[in-house]
Amino acid sequence: MGDSTGKPGTPANEQRLEGKIAVAIPCYNEAVTIAKVVRDFQAVLPQAEIHVFDNNSTDGSPELAQQAGATVHFVRRQGKGNVMCAIFESLDCDALVVADGDDTYFAEDAPKLIAPVLSGEADMVTGNRLGSATSETMVPLHQFGNNLIVAAVNRLFTTDYKDILSGYRVFSRRFIESVPVLTSGFEVETEITLQALEERLLIVELPISYRSRPEGSISKLRTFRDGYRIMLTAAIILRDHQPLRLFGLVGLICFLVALTAGILRLLNYLSVTQLPDALLTGILLLSAPIAVITFGIGLMLNTVNTRFREIKQIMLRNKPPNAS
Repeated sequence: MGDSTGKPGTPANEQRLEGKIAVAIPCYNEAVTIAKVVRDFQAVLPQAEIHVFDNNSTDGSPELAQQAGATVHFVRRQGKGNVMCAIFESLDCDALVVADGDDTYFAEDAPKLIAPVLSGEADMVTGNRLGSATSETMVPLHQFGNNLIVAAVNRLFTTDYKDILSGYRVFSRRFIESVPVLTSGFEVETEITLQALEERLLIVELPISYRSRPEGSISKLRTFRDGYRIMLTAAIILRDHQPLRLFGLVGLICFLVALTAGILRLLNYLSVTQLPDALLTGILLLSAPIAVITFGIGLMLNTVNTRFREIKQIMLRNKPPNAS
């Protein structure tokens, strides 16, 4: 398997990669880098089909990609999530490599990311760039934001991911057929990771090298807006797939508030405290029903989700062996 530094010398691994491989490169105004990215993947994976999915570029990126030898697809709905949806819907392969078109990733890392997918050891392999990122290759604010989001997601979903926002991944055929893409923007990386977790697909993270954008290339990421959308996506997936956990937590908080108000009301009655009775009574009467209702909603939604999982599993068991 290729070395983890992502430096030249790994192309020899391509001979051991048996299966249909496709490379998809999301692109939005990457004229400075797109042709080089296409040529790099052609050199490392000569057996692979190279596809560029252009998202309304105005700087001539599609023409440069086509001249470099890539097949160009046009995605009119703006946003990386829409591009990922188009990629999953358009390509048929055993291993799908997706890498950003900004030349921050090394094509030489592709063989070692592909190998676990083709061998059946993983349904998605994510390139972990945070281990090699420095203040020169990644803005410190972006490093902090990445680490904060990874920590929050790991806490919410009891996982141990290292780089949930990486733009360098390899997907299996089963992954492409199983995981929906519903978000439209940069939060799509978080969505597909958590959706794969819900589908109980095999996820592997491998270290990769990472470099800064070349001069003249501009990042499309908006730190605070996209960070907010990423965390909102994680909360929505938690609500949809683990409702008892989310609503149970809200119910528990409301119950503790009601319990505290009740205890303080009792202390007032015993003349230990002198807090406003009306306020404590109002909090108690409001929090207690909300706690019961919220927990009940979580329990009901969890029951519905469990039933759908049972039905889906039975349908998959009854799927014809030769069905794709």
